[in-house]
Amino acid sequence: MSVSTLAADQSVCAPLPVLGRDVTVPLVTGGEVTYAALDYAASAPALQRVWDDVAAYAPYYGSVHRGAGYLSQLSTDLFENARRTVAEFLDCRAEDQVVFTRSTTDSLNLLAAALPADCQVFVFETEHHASLLPWRNARVTYLDAPRTPEQAVTTLETALAGRDPHGPALVCVTGASNVTGEIWPVRELAAAAHAHGARIVLDAAQLAPHHPLSVQELDVDWVAFSGHKLYAPFGSGVLAGRADWLATAEPYLAGGGASRKVTRRTDGGVDVEWHETAARHEAGSPNVIGAYSIASACKALTEAGFDTLVARERHLIDTVRAGLAEVAEVRILSLFGDDAPRVGVISFVVEGWNSSHFAAALSAEYGIGVRDGLFCAHPLVRTLLGSDPQTQGECGAPEAAPGERSLNAIRVSFGAGTPDEHVERFVSAVKELVRDGAKWNYRTEDGRCVPAV
Repeated sequence: MSVSTLAADQSVCAPLPVLGRDVTVPLVTGGEVTYAALDYAASAPALQRVWDDVAAYAPYYGSVHRGAGYLSQLSTDLFENARRTVAEFLDCRAEDQVVFTRSTTDSLNLLAAALPADCQVFVFETEHHASLLPWRNARVTYLDAPRTPEQAVTTLETALAGRDPHGPALVCVTGASNVTGEIWPVRELAAAAHAHGARIVLDAAQLAPHHPLSVQELDVDWVAFSGHKLYAPFGSGVLAGRADWLATAEPYLAGGGASRKVTRRTDGGVDVEWHETAARHEAGSPNVIGAYSIASACKALTEAGFDTLVARERHLIDTVRAGLAEVAEVRILSLFGDDAPRVGVISFVVEGWNSSHFAAALSAEYGIGVRDGLFCAHPLVRTLLGSDPQTQGECGAPEAAPGERSLNAIRVSFGAGTPDEHVERFVSAVKELVRDGAKWNYRTEDGRCVPAV
């Protein structure tokens, strides 16, 4: 579908209804404006459909797996059906497990805790900290940022060729960058991993909300993602994939639900027989509403049709990139270049501006919410900015006052619930700020750039 066709067919390509779409916010210059939420890469607004589904279920909430009452049985069925819905959404293999977690970070830390002894992990420096940092108990090889998809594959192949071929190995890779939005060659990286006897886990936090995802077609061993980026309103996540490492590892949490049988020994201790199913790593009372909200979001996106969603998002991406390209002072950050396929995540810097100052002005003067900082991907952003890798900085925090040099970038991100007006207002605001400057004075307070009172 062409951009012109897309623009003409708004009935097919209308944004999906999300919570907060009519919220108004005050402007420091006076008046109010409808809030333009353009920080989807951090947390996407919940779909109205998901919120309605959760609200309809809430009166029937009950304990799961261990209750004899009607509401407990209803909640148990809902929880386990949510697991099956997620498996279908991801096109999992029949033998794969779906484990509900708190987030992508939690999912990858769970997998890290399940690694076999002496496992070697290969991870690109371009990863979000959620997939860069969990591997503390493994032998980790950090790979330099590639500049083309082909270079990513050859870099991995070279690294894997030098490993111990008899030991376990795991490759961790993002599906789409949370900084540049660029889609990685996951299938080719999976083929390279398997050719060298390694397994691969896909961080799909930014990919799953924007593109159809098939575990079988990509041939990944595990996939992790978060509900709060998939238009679900609660703290929940998923780790789905091969069961063997998970079934033999010590439970991620020890407690009720993970244990199948607990007996006292004659010496006074206890013996525990752990579940070998997903329950092994879901100890305690699970977040049933969180799991249900993820399943509801999976259904909503599937029913909306990813072909339509992807085409509409491509239209929004083209609008933003074309608009930013008209501003000479703007530099869009990229690893793979302008022609790389991407999701609705774009980071940039503006010559002569502190990035935190620019983001604060977008919010205070235009009612536009974006993100500034290093986006919990410090090595990648510093590589793209050409800054000293030893320079200190905090995730999402400014490193300079308004008017001073900034090591941060600005990120605009959007998705299925974003109206055209929001990205058009953003492009117009960027041009106006660069041309005319901010209308207000700003200062740094508690590590953030804020309007001066």
